[in-house]
Amino acid sequence: MSLRLNSFVVALALAIAGCAGQNTHDLLNKTTVSVPASDIAATHEIFVATTRQQATKDPRQVFNGDRSLTTSYARVDVTVPKVHQVGAIERAKGSANSNPAKQFTATNVVHYGDAPQFAKAVGADIAMRGDRALVFVHGFNNGFDDGVYRLTQIAHDTKYPGTPVLFSWASSAKTTGYIYDKDSANAARDDLEATLRMLARTRVKSIDIIAHSMGTWLTMEALRQLAITGDRDLGGKLGYVVLASPDIDVDVFKKQMMRYGKPDKPFAVLLSGDDRALKLSSLISGDKPRVGDYGNAADLASYGVSVVDLTKAKGGDGGLNHAKFADNPILVQLLGNRLRTPAGLASDEPDPAQLNNLGQGLGKAVGSVAEVVITTPFKVLTIVTGG
Repeated sequence: MSLRLNSFVVALALAIAGCAGQNTHDLLNKTTVSVPASDIAATHEIFVATTRQQATKDPRQVFNGDRSLTTSYARVDVTVPKVHQVGAIERAKGSANSNPAKQFTATNVVHYGDAPQFAKAVGADIAMRGDRALVFVHGFNNGFDDGVYRLTQIAHDTKYPGTPVLFSWASSAKTTGYIYDKDSANAARDDLEATLRMLARTRVKSIDIIAHSMGTWLTMEALRQLAITGDRDLGGKLGYVVLASPDIDVDVFKKQMMRYGKPDKPFAVLLSGDDRALKLSSLISGDKPRVGDYGNAADLASYGVSVVDLTKAKGGDGGLNHAKFADNPILVQLLGNRLRTPAGLASDEPDPAQLNNLGQGLGKAVGSVAEVVITTPFKVLTIVTGG
């Protein structure tokens, strides 16, 4: 291996390490930690469909990074502490027990024996919570715990009024596992498609999707497969699609969109020109641009998507700038403000006054300024929040 390639691999490992949580892959505590109920802000039930193998060597992981040829189903109950700050995932370091008064804590895991059992359980929850579901597809270098905690944080901070569903594909959760992870994402396409179809058969009225990083590739492939079968919008039940920091080759994305067609519901691509993880991904991919740091928003918007440029917004992941949609306090609440309006009722054109008013209020609270440039197929909007 050349010195240049060696240096690149080291840089890749150091920089992309931030795509995951804190490399603590045990979800459950070794022992029960009890705290007063007054220390807990909320408990979230996270439904899970996963192509990971169930962990047998260390059951506290619940599911590991090995691939399964079948989909497994579960529900994880997670508490959020009263001290939680919007945009953060407070969690224990290393293998230490989580303290529910200070950190996100998984308190219970329920396994479902097969797809019908899961469909019955998730369908009942959807009917109880308002007939909406939010499917989150995580990115590269994520352990099972990383996906569970990130979706909990998104559901909590956005005040999403429906059922959170994690689709957890078999990422190795290793900084050197980029190719393994890409193959795992490819292997999970049919499973994600089947999960979306399963949700569509419940009483759900809107299935919203948020995908991050390499998970956007998997999501676009599943949507492409749905389009090929003539059911690209899941019988009218597909809601918002949000692709955050897409780790997809630009030309591949264009071909995917050409097969999918111009969306009927709000379809957003969130990108950032200072995304260091994607710059390294483009380098390992032959210096070809990735959608998540592509500089030509109008080019992407011509395929019928809204492009949200977050370059001038601050990230909360130590300078990696790869998860602004979820870890910037202003942006995650702007996202929540959008998600709380069902996609079927939402305009493709966001209301600048509403966004500015919300952003200014949040900016005063957290002392942050963000400039968001939204390019739609029709026009360009510049939203300045905070100040």
